Amino acid sequence: MRVPSIENQLGIQTFFTKTQGTGGVIRQTFEDFIVEEVLINNSSAHIELESEQPSQLPGKGRYLICLLSKRGWDTLLAVRKIAKRLGISERRVQIAGLKDKRAITNQHISIENVRLERLNRIQLDGINLYPLRYSPSMVFPHMSLGNKFKLTIRNINHTITIIRERTSNIAKKLQSLGGIPNFFGHQRFGTRRPITHLVGKALAQNNLEKAARIFLAESSPHEHPVSREARLRVMETGDYKEALSNFPRKLLYERLMMSHLVKHPKDFVGAFRRLPKRLRSLFLQAYQSYLFNLFLSQRILQEIPLNEPQLGDYVVKVDSHGLPTNSYTRTTSDKLKDLQRAVKKGEMYVAIPLIGFKQTHSQGMQGEIEQTILEKEGASQNNFYVTSMPEMSAAGELRAAIARMTDFNLEKPEEDMLNPGKRKLGISFTLYRGCYATVVLREFMKPQNLLKAGF
Repeated sequence: MRVPSIENQLGIQTFFTKTQGTGGVIRQTFEDFIVEEVLINNSSAHIELESEQPSQLPGKGRYLICLLSKRGWDTLLAVRKIAKRLGISERRVQIAGLKDKRAITNQHISIENVRLERLNRIQLDGINLYPLRYSPSMVFPHMSLGNKFKLTIRNINHTITIIRERTSNIAKKLQSLGGIPNFFGHQRFGTRRPITHLVGKALAQNNLEKAARIFLAESSPHEHPVSREARLRVMETGDYKEALSNFPRKLLYERLMMSHLVKHPKDFVGAFRRLPKRLRSLFLQAYQSYLFNLFLSQRILQEIPLNEPQLGDYVVKVDSHGLPTNSYTRTTSDKLKDLQRAVKKGEMYVAIPLIGFKQTHSQGMQGEIEQTILEKEGASQNNFYVTSMPEMSAAGELRAAIARMTDFNLEKPEEDMLNPGKRKLGISFTLYRGCYATVVLREFMKPQNLLKAGF
């Protein structure tokens, strides 16, 4: 079954299930894509809208813990705006993870050395903060267990009978796998302008000028025409001073880089360092993610099991919460049967490398796949250490080949009142951190045009 061209560009070369999908559209409204963060203590970022703001909070410590509810906001831009309104450094605002922009998302946030009454300064459309407590500890990524998703697929052409038959067959296939192939989803790279991994590849090649040119000037036919024309112009002229007058104000990060290059035309290190550190780190990580998607795609296409370790595979242990850990072993002939049993019992996962300067490739059949792809890319472990900007380097790690889903539920298809004559389907599930809801949706929808389908 053919995958969309954009997915091919992101290294996602196949579907796991072969059943035809529902088609349809996601994110027609923000309410169609609701995300609630879940912490490892099982507390959920659930917001009772009718509850009153407290005048006093429990707990002690330098960190004010809140629930951040955002609607249609990029996470990093939301953090930046909150910090600006409070008159503090962005470093004092910490989150456990990035959340979807085109959605209603609820997550935990910590703000350092800010008293409750100062939250009144934050009056932003689409952003609400709900204070919970004071704490001696900040919010950080490893506090997150995962996310609950409540999603709606709309504008489905098929009958209710066909929708139920197709989704039931897909769900059974995924249940037999024990989850979904753990691809990095489309938002890891950008769907309208998927260039993040291309910037990372140029950085891995130590070509900072090329990396900057891709980030600033590589255009896409799917982005806003004004943005596209501005990028085409700067690609043609290389004139960043002129570009500053043409680039839309909303392209904040591009403008930050160009402002630096106007004053220091060859200082690409300085230009990248104008970006938030969290954003800078995403570039090489996106290239790692692209390579991982290729590795995983080829394993599926070559029909090598994802839930049964083969000789040479990495296998990682699972912690008490069900999360993959950093504790791993490699599958050898003397361990093969024991590891296969452990994976089958859910105590371990087959894992595939995110290649980095500390992480080498697999061995056996999976290793041959990885070596072939790396040779074609002209990439090696050493490429992931950026000597000019060590803070952007990527050490690498192992990632489970399967993302386990819990609390999975398919609602009964029904008539779609927003699209007369069409059907809608509700779907909900919980995924562990680092896993993508859109990867689940693509298996059920089998979209051929990602942008029209709302991805």
